[in-house]
Amino acid sequence: MKKVNVEDAVGLALCHDITAMRDGFKGAAFRRGHVITPEDIPALLDIGKKTVFIWEESAGEIHEEDAALRMSRMAGLSGAHYEGPSEGKMQLMADQSGMFRVDTALLKELNSIGDLTITCLPDHYPVRQGARIASMRIVPLVTKEQQILQAEQMCEGRKLFELLPYRFLRVGVVITGSEIYSGRIRDKFEPVVREKMKRYPSEILGVKICDDDLEMIVQSAKELLSQGADLLIFTGGMSVDPDDLTPTAIRQLGAGIITHGVPSQPGNMTLVAYLEDKAILGIPGAAISLPTTIFDVLLPQVFTGVKFTKEDLIRLGEGGLCQQCAACHFPNCTFGRY
Repeated sequence: MKKVNVEDAVGLALCHDITAMRDGFKGAAFRRGHVITPEDIPALLDIGKKTVFIWEESAGEIHEEDAALRMSRMAGLSGAHYEGPSEGKMQLMADQSGMFRVDTALLKELNSIGDLTITCLPDHYPVRQGARIASMRIVPLVTKEQQILQAEQMCEGRKLFELLPYRFLRVGVVITGSEIYSGRIRDKFEPVVREKMKRYPSEILGVKICDDDLEMIVQSAKELLSQGADLLIFTGGMSVDPDDLTPTAIRQLGAGIITHGVPSQPGNMTLVAYLEDKAILGIPGAAISLPTTIFDVLLPQVFTGVKFTKEDLIRLGEGGLCQQCAACHFPNCTFGRY
Protein backbone atom coordinates (compact mmCIF):
# COMPACT_ATOMS: atom_id res chain seq x y z
CA MET A 1 0.00 0.00 0.00
CA LYS A 2 1.39 3.38 -1.00
CA LYS A 3 0.18 6.90 -0.20
CA VAL A 4 0.16 9.33 -3.16
CA ASN A 5 -1.24 12.77 -3.93
CA VAL A 6 -4.53 12.60 -5.83
CA GLU A 7 -3.05 14.55 -8.73
CA ASP A 8 -0.42 11.82 -9.11
CA ALA A 9 -2.88 8.93 -8.76
CA VAL A 10 -4.39 8.96 -12.25
CA GLY A 11 -4.30 5.44 -13.70
CA LEU A 12 -3.71 3.82 -10.31
CA ALA A 13 -6.13 1.51 -8.45
CA LEU A 14 -7.52 2.36 -5.02
CA CYS A 15 -6.85 -0.25 -2.35
CA HIS A 16 -9.76 0.84 -0.14
CA ASP A 17 -13.26 2.30 -0.30
CA ILE A 18 -13.52 6.08 0.04
CA THR A 19 -16.63 7.18 1.94
CA ALA A 20 -18.43 10.45 1.36
CA MET A 21 -21.24 12.31 3.16
CA ARG A 22 -23.12 14.94 1.18
CA ASP A 23 -26.71 15.98 0.40
CA GLY A 24 -28.17 13.19 2.49
CA PHE A 25 -25.87 10.60 0.94
CA LYS A 26 -23.55 8.49 3.03
CA GLY A 27 -21.63 5.66 1.45
CA ALA A 28 -18.77 4.69 -0.82
CA ALA A 29 -18.05 7.38 -3.39
CA PHE A 30 -15.18 5.30 -4.78
CA ARG A 31 -14.81 1.56 -4.42
CA ARG A 32 -11.71 -0.47 -3.79
CA GLY A 33 -10.09 -1.32 -7.12
CA HIS A 34 -11.40 1.81 -8.85
CA VAL A 35 -8.83 3.16 -11.31
CA ILE A 36 -8.56 6.91 -10.81
CA THR A 37 -9.27 9.13 -13.82
CA PRO A 38 -8.55 12.86 -14.31
CA GLU A 39 -12.27 13.53 -13.82
CA ASP A 40 -12.11 11.98 -10.33
CA ILE A 41 -9.60 14.49 -8.95
CA PRO A 42 -12.07 17.37 -8.30
CA ALA A 43 -14.53 14.96 -6.67
CA LEU A 44 -11.83 13.60 -4.38
CA LEU A 45 -10.72 17.08 -3.40
CA ASP A 46 -14.35 18.07 -2.74
CA ILE A 47 -14.63 15.36 -0.08
CA GLY A 48 -11.34 16.33 1.54
CA LYS A 49 -9.07 13.72 -0.01
CA LYS A 50 -5.73 15.25 -0.94
CA THR A 51 -4.05 11.86 -0.86
CA VAL A 52 -5.17 8.30 -1.54
CA PHE A 53 -3.74 4.85 -0.94
CA ILE A 54 -3.00 2.72 -3.96
CA TRP A 55 -2.05 -0.94 -4.20
CA GLU A 56 1.50 -2.21 -4.55
CA GLU A 57 1.36 -5.77 -5.84
CA SER A 58 4.89 -6.68 -4.78
CA ALA A 59 4.74 -5.31 -1.24
CA GLY A 60 3.90 -8.68 0.41
CA GLU A 61 0.73 -7.21 1.87
CA ILE A 62 -2.86 -8.44 2.00
CA HIS A 63 -5.98 -6.30 2.01
CA GLU A 64 -8.36 -6.41 5.00
CA GLU A 65 -11.15 -8.12 3.04
CA ASP A 66 -8.84 -10.77 1.62
CA ALA A 67 -7.35 -11.26 5.09
CA ALA A 68 -10.82 -11.68 6.62
CA LEU A 69 -11.77 -14.26 3.98
CA ARG A 70 -8.66 -16.30 4.65
CA MET A 71 -9.19 -16.07 8.40
CA SER A 72 -12.71 -17.44 7.97
CA ARG A 73 -11.44 -20.36 5.89
CA MET A 74 -8.95 -21.37 8.57
CA ALA A 75 -11.79 -21.45 11.15
CA GLY A 76 -14.51 -23.24 9.26
CA LEU A 77 -17.11 -25.40 10.99
CA SER A 78 -20.29 -27.29 10.19
CA GLY A 79 -23.62 -25.98 11.34
CA ALA A 80 -22.74 -22.35 10.63
CA HIS A 81 -21.75 -20.06 7.78
CA TYR A 82 -19.74 -16.89 7.28
CA GLU A 83 -21.14 -13.67 5.88
CA GLY A 84 -19.04 -10.95 4.29
CA PRO A 85 -16.62 -9.49 3.90
CA SER A 86 -18.33 -6.27 4.92
CA GLU A 87 -16.45 -3.30 6.34
CA GLY A 88 -13.38 -5.51 6.39
CA LYS A 89 -14.80 -8.27 8.55
CA MET A 90 -16.36 -11.71 8.29
CA GLN A 91 -19.16 -12.74 10.64
CA LEU A 92 -20.04 -16.30 11.66
CA MET A 93 -23.77 -17.11 11.84
CA ALA A 94 -25.37 -20.22 13.35
CA ASP A 95 -27.40 -22.40 10.97
CA GLN A 96 -28.61 -24.61 13.83
CA SER A 97 -29.16 -24.49 17.54
CA GLY A 98 -26.47 -26.07 19.67
CA MET A 99 -23.62 -25.48 22.07
CA PHE A 100 -20.78 -23.26 20.85
CA ARG A 101 -17.28 -24.41 21.74
CA VAL A 102 -14.04 -22.46 21.45
CA ASP A 103 -10.43 -23.58 21.62
CA THR A 104 -9.60 -20.76 24.02
CA ALA A 105 -5.85 -21.43 23.95
CA LEU A 106 -5.76 -21.25 20.14
CA LEU A 107 -7.92 -18.12 20.15
CA LYS A 108 -5.43 -16.42 22.46
CA GLU A 109 -2.52 -17.46 20.23
CA LEU A 110 -4.22 -16.09 17.10
CA ASN A 111 -5.12 -12.79 18.72
CA SER A 112 -1.47 -12.42 19.74
CA ILE A 113 -0.44 -12.22 16.08
CA GLY A 114 0.13 -8.59 15.17
CA ASP A 115 -2.91 -7.21 13.36
CA LEU A 116 -5.38 -10.10 13.73
CA THR A 117 -8.53 -9.77 15.83
CA ILE A 118 -11.02 -12.61 16.35
CA THR A 119 -13.92 -12.23 18.76
CA CYS A 120 -16.67 -14.70 19.60
CA LEU A 121 -19.23 -15.85 22.14
CA PRO A 122 -17.87 -17.59 25.25
CA ASP A 123 -16.98 -21.27 25.31
CA HIS A 124 -19.89 -23.58 26.28
CA TYR A 125 -22.44 -21.02 25.09
CA PRO A 126 -25.92 -22.21 24.03
CA VAL A 127 -26.95 -20.58 20.75
CA ARG A 128 -30.09 -20.53 18.65
CA GLN A 129 -30.27 -20.74 14.88
CA GLY A 130 -29.51 -17.36 13.32
CA ALA A 131 -27.30 -16.13 16.16
CA ARG A 132 -24.09 -14.26 15.43
CA ILE A 133 -21.35 -16.28 17.11
CA ALA A 134 -18.02 -14.86 15.91
CA SER A 135 -16.43 -12.03 13.94
CA MET A 136 -12.93 -11.51 12.59
CA ARG A 137 -10.87 -8.87 10.85
CA ILE A 138 -7.47 -7.22 10.84
CA VAL A 139 -7.05 -3.83 12.48
CA PRO A 140 -5.31 -1.85 9.69
CA LEU A 141 -6.40 -1.60 6.08
CA VAL A 142 -3.66 -4.02 5.04
CA THR A 143 -1.28 -6.36 6.82
CA LYS A 144 1.75 -8.39 5.93
CA GLU A 145 0.66 -11.67 4.38
CA GLN A 146 3.12 -13.45 6.64
CA GLN A 147 0.77 -12.84 9.58
CA ILE A 148 -2.08 -14.64 7.80
CA LEU A 149 0.24 -17.47 6.81
CA GLN A 150 1.30 -17.82 10.45
CA ALA A 151 -2.32 -17.99 11.58
CA GLU A 152 -3.19 -20.57 8.93
CA GLN A 153 -0.32 -22.78 10.03
CA MET A 154 -1.41 -22.55 13.67
CA CYS A 155 -4.93 -23.72 12.74
CA GLU A 156 -3.79 -26.79 10.82
CA GLY A 157 -5.21 -29.89 12.49
CA ARG A 158 -7.04 -27.83 15.13
CA LYS A 159 -10.60 -26.57 15.46
CA LEU A 160 -10.91 -23.00 16.61
CA PHE A 161 -14.71 -23.20 16.75
CA GLU A 162 -17.30 -25.96 16.99
CA LEU A 163 -21.08 -25.82 17.06
CA LEU A 164 -22.28 -29.06 18.60
CA PRO A 165 -25.86 -29.84 17.57
CA TYR A 166 -28.45 -30.94 20.08
CA ARG A 167 -29.49 -34.62 19.90
CA PHE A 168 -33.03 -35.83 20.34
CA LEU A 169 -33.35 -37.30 23.83
CA ARG A 170 -36.09 -39.35 25.44
CA VAL A 171 -36.48 -38.08 29.00
CA GLY A 172 -37.65 -39.85 32.12
CA VAL A 173 -38.46 -37.93 35.31
CA VAL A 174 -38.41 -39.38 38.84
CA ILE A 175 -39.86 -37.19 41.59
CA THR A 176 -39.35 -38.35 45.18
CA GLY A 177 -40.85 -37.31 48.49
CA SER A 178 -43.47 -38.80 50.77
CA GLU A 179 -45.25 -35.45 51.03
CA ILE A 180 -45.79 -35.42 47.25
CA TYR A 181 -46.49 -39.17 46.93
CA SER A 182 -49.16 -38.98 49.63
CA GLY A 183 -50.78 -35.95 48.03
CA ARG A 184 -50.16 -33.70 51.02
CA ILE A 185 -48.55 -31.15 48.72
CA ARG A 186 -48.77 -30.63 44.97
CA ASP A 187 -45.73 -31.42 42.84
CA LYS A 188 -44.22 -28.35 41.20
CA PHE A 189 -41.22 -29.94 39.51
CA GLU A 190 -42.90 -31.63 36.55
CA PRO A 191 -44.13 -28.33 35.01
CA VAL A 192 -40.60 -26.91 35.35
CA VAL A 193 -39.05 -29.86 33.54
CA ARG A 194 -41.64 -29.80 30.79
CA GLU A 195 -41.05 -26.11 30.15
CA LYS A 196 -37.28 -26.48 30.02
CA MET A 197 -37.47 -29.48 27.71
CA LYS A 198 -39.35 -27.36 25.14
CA ARG A 199 -36.03 -25.65 24.38
CA TYR A 200 -34.45 -28.89 23.20
CA PRO A 201 -35.36 -31.75 20.85
CA SER A 202 -36.91 -34.12 23.37
CA GLU A 203 -39.80 -36.31 24.39
CA ILE A 204 -40.84 -36.89 28.00
CA LEU A 205 -41.52 -40.63 28.23
CA GLY A 206 -42.99 -40.52 31.69
CA VAL A 207 -43.01 -38.96 35.13
CA LYS A 208 -42.84 -41.21 38.20
CA ILE A 209 -43.72 -39.90 41.65
CA CYS A 210 -42.20 -42.05 44.39
CA ASP A 211 -42.46 -42.37 48.13
CA ASP A 212 -39.28 -42.16 50.18
CA ASP A 213 -38.69 -45.80 49.43
CA LEU A 214 -35.40 -46.89 47.91
CA GLU A 215 -36.81 -49.92 46.09
CA MET A 216 -39.65 -47.86 44.59
CA ILE A 217 -37.26 -45.17 43.35
CA VAL A 218 -34.89 -47.71 41.77
CA GLN A 219 -37.74 -49.66 40.16
CA SER A 220 -39.31 -46.48 38.74
CA ALA A 221 -36.00 -45.48 37.17
CA LYS A 222 -35.53 -48.96 35.69
CA GLU A 223 -38.99 -48.80 34.12
CA LEU A 224 -38.17 -45.51 32.43
CA LEU A 225 -34.87 -46.89 31.20
CA SER A 226 -36.64 -49.95 29.79
CA GLN A 227 -38.93 -47.61 27.86
CA GLY A 228 -35.85 -46.13 26.16
CA ALA A 229 -35.00 -43.11 28.30
CA ASP A 230 -31.74 -41.42 27.24
CA LEU A 231 -31.83 -38.92 30.10
CA LEU A 232 -33.07 -39.45 33.66
CA ILE A 233 -33.87 -36.44 35.80
CA PHE A 234 -34.37 -36.96 39.55
CA THR A 235 -35.54 -34.45 42.10
CA GLY A 236 -36.14 -34.67 45.81
CA GLY A 237 -33.87 -36.22 48.42
CA MET A 238 -30.78 -34.54 46.98
CA SER A 239 -29.20 -33.21 50.18
CA VAL A 240 -26.68 -35.08 52.34
CA ASP A 241 -29.14 -36.00 55.08
CA PRO A 242 -29.04 -39.71 56.01
CA ASP A 243 -32.67 -40.20 54.94
CA ASP A 244 -32.19 -38.66 51.48
CA LEU A 245 -32.30 -41.68 49.21
CA THR A 246 -31.96 -40.38 45.67
CA PRO A 247 -28.14 -40.55 45.35
CA THR A 248 -28.21 -44.08 46.77
CA ALA A 249 -30.88 -45.08 44.27
CA ILE A 250 -28.79 -43.72 41.40
CA ARG A 251 -25.81 -45.78 42.58
CA GLN A 252 -27.98 -48.89 42.78
CA LEU A 253 -28.89 -48.42 39.12
CA GLY A 254 -25.20 -49.03 38.40
CA ALA A 255 -24.52 -45.45 37.36
CA GLY A 256 -21.14 -43.84 37.83
CA ILE A 257 -21.48 -40.58 39.73
CA ILE A 258 -19.22 -37.85 38.35
CA THR A 259 -20.08 -35.50 41.17
CA HIS A 260 -22.66 -34.91 43.87
CA GLY A 261 -22.28 -31.22 44.56
CA VAL A 262 -20.98 -28.52 42.23
CA PRO A 263 -19.31 -25.15 42.94
CA SER A 264 -22.35 -23.26 41.69
CA GLN A 265 -25.29 -21.46 43.22
CA PRO A 266 -28.19 -21.93 43.01
CA GLY A 267 -28.04 -25.69 42.68
CA ASN A 268 -25.07 -26.62 44.89
CA MET A 269 -26.34 -30.14 45.53
CA THR A 270 -26.74 -31.09 41.86
CA LEU A 271 -25.69 -34.63 40.96
CA VAL A 272 -24.25 -35.65 37.58
CA ALA A 273 -23.91 -39.33 36.66
CA TYR A 274 -23.84 -41.65 33.65
CA LEU A 275 -25.19 -45.13 33.08
CA GLU A 276 -23.18 -46.11 30.02
CA ASP A 277 -24.15 -43.37 27.53
CA LYS A 278 -27.28 -42.28 29.41
CA ALA A 279 -27.05 -39.04 31.38
CA ILE A 280 -28.52 -38.81 34.88
CA LEU A 281 -29.12 -35.54 36.68
CA GLY A 282 -30.15 -35.12 40.29
CA ILE A 283 -31.68 -31.66 40.62
CA PRO A 284 -32.17 -29.93 43.99
CA GLY A 285 -35.31 -28.00 44.89
CA ALA A 286 -33.95 -24.60 43.86
CA ALA A 287 -35.01 -25.39 40.28
CA ILE A 288 -38.64 -25.13 41.39
CA SER A 289 -38.46 -21.70 42.98
CA LEU A 290 -35.90 -19.92 40.77
CA PRO A 291 -36.06 -19.29 37.02
CA THR A 292 -32.42 -20.24 36.39
CA THR A 293 -30.16 -22.67 38.22
CA ILE A 294 -27.23 -24.92 37.39
CA PHE A 295 -29.85 -27.22 35.80
CA ASP A 296 -30.09 -24.71 32.92
CA VAL A 297 -26.31 -24.49 32.60
CA LEU A 298 -25.88 -28.26 32.29
CA LEU A 299 -28.68 -29.02 29.84
CA PRO A 300 -27.01 -27.71 26.64
CA GLN A 301 -24.03 -30.03 27.02
CA VAL A 302 -26.26 -32.93 28.06
CA PHE A 303 -28.17 -32.55 24.79
CA THR A 304 -24.97 -32.57 22.72
CA GLY A 305 -24.07 -36.01 24.09
CA VAL A 306 -20.65 -34.82 25.30
CA LYS A 307 -20.06 -36.26 28.75
CA PHE A 308 -19.08 -34.03 31.65
CA THR A 309 -15.84 -34.68 33.47
CA LYS A 310 -15.12 -33.82 37.07
CA GLU A 311 -12.76 -31.11 35.79
CA ASP A 312 -15.56 -29.55 33.71
CA LEU A 313 -17.74 -29.23 36.76
CA ILE A 314 -14.95 -27.91 39.00
CA ARG A 315 -14.47 -25.09 36.49
CA LEU A 316 -17.97 -23.89 37.34
CA GLY A 317 -16.44 -22.21 40.38
CA GLU A 318 -15.64 -19.23 38.15
CA GLY A 319 -18.89 -18.06 36.62
CA GLY A 320 -21.06 -20.42 38.65
CA LEU A 321 -22.64 -17.75 40.83
CA CYS A 322 -26.01 -16.52 39.59
CA GLN A 323 -26.68 -12.86 40.35
CA GLN A 324 -30.43 -13.55 40.58
CA CYS A 325 -31.34 -10.42 38.66
CA ALA A 326 -34.87 -9.07 38.94
CA ALA A 327 -35.33 -9.90 35.25
CA CYS A 328 -33.46 -13.03 34.18
CA HIS A 329 -31.39 -12.68 30.98
CA PHE A 330 -29.74 -16.11 30.99
CA PRO A 331 -27.72 -17.13 28.99
CA ASN A 332 -26.81 -13.51 28.18
CA CYS A 333 -25.07 -13.07 31.50
CA THR A 334 -22.08 -14.27 33.53
CA PHE A 335 -23.82 -17.34 35.00
CA GLY A 336 -22.43 -20.62 33.79
CA ARG A 337 -19.54 -19.17 31.81
CA TYR A 338 -17.10 -21.95 32.69
